[in-house]
Amino acid sequence: MTSIGLDAPVRLVSAHGHQPYGTIAAALRDAADGDEIRIAPGRYEETVRIAGQVTLVAADPDGGDTPAPEGPSPGAAVTLVAPAPGRPALEVLPGARPTLRGVTVRGAAADQPAALLAGGATHWTGGGVRYGRLEVRGDAALRMADAVLSGAALAGVLLRTTGAVHLTGCLLADIDGTGLVVGGTTRVELVHTEIRGAAGSGIRVREDARAVLRGCLVDRPDRSGLLTEDRAAALLTDCRIRDTGGEAVRALGSSPLPEPETLATPDSADSPDSADATGGVVLRGCELTGPAADAIGVTGPAQLQVTASVLRDCAGSGVAAGDGARVRLAAVAVVRTGATALVAHGSAALTAREVTVRDSAANGLLATGTAAVDLTDSELTGCRYSAVHLGERTTTALTRVRAGATPEHGVHAVDEATVTLTDARLADCGMSGLDLADAARAEASGLAVTRCLAGVTAGADGALRLTDCEVTDAERAGITLGRGDAEVSGGRILRPGTAGLVFTTGATPRVTDTEIREATGSGLVVAGEAAPRVTGVRIVRPGKNGLILDGGATGVFEDLDIVRPGFPAVHLADRAAPTLRRIRVRDAAEDLSAEPGARPEVVDCVSIRVKSARWPAPETPGGAPGPKPAGPGAGQASGAGQTSGAEGASRSEGSAESPASEETLEELLGELDRLVGLARVKQDVASLVKLMRTVQRRESAGLAAPPLSRHLVFAGNPGTGKTTVARLYGRILAAVGLLERGHLVEADRSSLVGEYVGHTGPKTQRVFQEAMGGVLFIDEAYSLAPAQGGGGNDFAQEAIATLVKLMEDHRDSVVVIVAGYPNEMEHFIDSNPGLSSRFNRTLMFEDYDTEELLRIVERHATSHQYDLTDAARASLTGYFELLPRDGRFGNGRSARQVFQAMTERQAYRVSEIETPSESELMTLSELDVPELPEPPR
Repeated sequence: MTSIGLDAPVRLVSAHGHQPYGTIAAALRDAADGDEIRIAPGRYEETVRIAGQVTLVAADPDGGDTPAPEGPSPGAAVTLVAPAPGRPALEVLPGARPTLRGVTVRGAAADQPAALLAGGATHWTGGGVRYGRLEVRGDAALRMADAVLSGAALAGVLLRTTGAVHLTGCLLADIDGTGLVVGGTTRVELVHTEIRGAAGSGIRVREDARAVLRGCLVDRPDRSGLLTEDRAAALLTDCRIRDTGGEAVRALGSSPLPEPETLATPDSADSPDSADATGGVVLRGCELTGPAADAIGVTGPAQLQVTASVLRDCAGSGVAAGDGARVRLAAVAVVRTGATALVAHGSAALTAREVTVRDSAANGLLATGTAAVDLTDSELTGCRYSAVHLGERTTTALTRVRAGATPEHGVHAVDEATVTLTDARLADCGMSGLDLADAARAEASGLAVTRCLAGVTAGADGALRLTDCEVTDAERAGITLGRGDAEVSGGRILRPGTAGLVFTTGATPRVTDTEIREATGSGLVVAGEAAPRVTGVRIVRPGKNGLILDGGATGVFEDLDIVRPGFPAVHLADRAAPTLRRIRVRDAAEDLSAEPGARPEVVDCVSIRVKSARWPAPETPGGAPGPKPAGPGAGQASGAGQTSGAEGASRSEGSAESPASEETLEELLGELDRLVGLARVKQDVASLVKLMRTVQRRESAGLAAPPLSRHLVFAGNPGTGKTTVARLYGRILAAVGLLERGHLVEADRSSLVGEYVGHTGPKTQRVFQEAMGGVLFIDEAYSLAPAQGGGGNDFAQEAIATLVKLMEDHRDSVVVIVAGYPNEMEHFIDSNPGLSSRFNRTLMFEDYDTEELLRIVERHATSHQYDLTDAARASLTGYFELLPRDGRFGNGRSARQVFQAMTERQAYRVSEIETPSESELMTLSELDVPELPEPPR
């Protein structure tokens, strides 16, 4: 073949041979269907209008008239340049069927079409559009591969056609507007195509258009990665959308998702919606990372489904569903969000299965308005706020959901929200596992709550049904029930840090067939005016009373078993008038302790192996005697965890009379001295006692008393005995006559700060009033004034201001102790001049060393009738030496957890022995010492 010279840059190849031409348009005029036009490298400033079935191909840049090879062209070998604004460089007319290889088109203006496909069917490989947009209209069809489209304004590609459009291996870059706009009834498919650096959204699909993306990348658009509107549909498979200026995916409207509305699973790749965009917005196997807003925002009539995908590092939420939206999620991971991970508000419906939420800067799930949420087989951990927060009139179902590792609640329902929990697991929550406030309603079956500050708390006006639920190792009360409609059936409460089950003022719940084991305080605590009906409850080894009723409490308690209580099995305060029917007390020092004025009705109650029994043994005929006045020490029978007041959020120790009034100062200081460790704290308390006695002597001598602030800051890490010492401090002040009662009331941010204007002041005053004559202990007080400013609000500042005023008004009636981490407490005191003037003494609670941790384990073993071998002590010493002292280290709490782990391991070991001896049952050996925990990843 002859070479294409400068005088013949275009050659028409037909069945009749090769014809040279000076312009492409001239060659097109003579071309017949099936002919090929070979174009030499260079710029061609003309409008190329194609009406037939021809091929335009860039000739080999190395010379000759052979066509360039298939695939991307090495640079802009052939460039068609629009001659003037308003005229495209390339136009394909209806009915045409051109093929372009290695041809690049350049328009006259960035915001006008450089290539206009008005009809026909175009095959375009290599080259592309470098200035101006590619526009496909009418019934035009397009197959484009390995092309570059860049430098357009408003839109890089505009599709509004009834024909099919396919882009494979293409690049859309540097678009001053939307990368790809799809409208009308267009059907477009993008395969391994990239859209980079659009000033608007990456892809916009609107009206009745359908878009399918497979293995595509949308990178750094200034707005959304994908935007859908109207009745559009989009299917994204194995795509990545990253670093968007807005949402990664924003659905303002869509066609309906295919019926039936069941979640597609990751292995259902052959399902109908995996082959085409049949309806809704569907993402499968996609990765959305680094959006400056939500990863997925859905609102209005839009419907969206995501399966087997990852949403990561979002500045906003992972998924936010608004009014009218329908969202389905399956096998989706939402990791590191700057706002709540999953949001459903308005009238949205969110259905999710096998979803993992980690490291949310707010809630894991937030539902408001009338939203409906169904969450199954999912996990929400590491949230800065409550893992699940439900408000207004939402309806939520949580099935086999695991939530926790949060400083707030596992599930928190307020307003008129309704939640159903089935086989859910809530663990390691800084507040309650399940908390109901206002008129919220919850039904829980098979719920497990583990290692939370409180297990389950129910407010005054809602409803709660607990069936076969288990609360384990709550730091405070296992279950607290308020005035609302509550029912507890079956289940267990194991090792609560205070009381097992607390009925606050006015509560009238029904409790049946429940077991409470090893409560640190009392098993059942009934506040004044409460009237529960409790049947078939078994209370085993409570640290204090099995059942305690405050003054004015009533209720019916029947078929109860109380085994080995630390205090009298049943204690009744003045004016308590319960019905006690068929209560069985076993292995106790005393069965009934009643203050004068208590008026119980006792029917068929019996005592077995009780040292001081007022009720007969089972074989003894006769009824139970009436109550007798409480003897010395009866006032000490009150249970830890007793709650009063409408809020039910604070905790009070002590009955109506002062338990410290019969305790001597020497006894109390001896009890303080017997605590493990705390040498510095013991010395500080002893110095305070001496100072107080000196003040009293001066006052007795008629001398002016020096200024004395009894309020204290307890600074130290968790588990260092701050609460224990605070309780003793109150009793010591009562023993020296500086407090009337010396009881302890515990509070935290949730019990002081209200949720709306006008709520905080009365709430704080109520807790303070409860502490009158004793000690108000505010744990984690720094949460009222956080160092970074997050989590605090004007309500928290109102709580601080109210506290400061009350401390001034009642300076001689209440002692306030604030506690928390050392650095945070320093910031808290400095946050308000009123605090710094009233808290001028700080007691530092140092971490326990290895020897002290070992002694704590030994004390637990002794109190539970276990013996440690020397080898076990040596192994424990090594364990505590190597135990990381990081954020998970709990000091005394860690020691107790190690002891519990040892007893469990010993139980498994001894179960292998057919007939173990008493020594084998009691001995903890080095085999029972647990392995060190895995370091966090």
